[in-house]
Amino acid sequence: MEKNHQVLEENLSILKDANEVIVGYQGGNMMADGLIDSFGIIQLIDNLEDVFDAEVDTLDVVVDNFANADAVIQFVKRLVSRKTGN
Repeated sequence: MEKNHQVLEENLSILKDANEVIVGYQGGNMMADGLIDSFGIIQLIDNLEDVFDAEVDTLDVVVDNFANADAVIQFVKRLVSRKTGN
């Protein structure tokens, strides 16, 4: 459970660094609502890869994985699980 909490905290920190408004956003598409653009998504992915020492596959770069903070957190949990084989 502690590892999940750490993943959550690291995600929230990365999201705040990208755009603090993202953390509280509850909508369904950050890009369509103008909170983040494609360059912001690339920066976010780069930060996630650095922090979690994992590679984001281009097939994972879809709106559903970056729709809001919750979607990003769930995506990173899956990414970390794939990396660790859990």
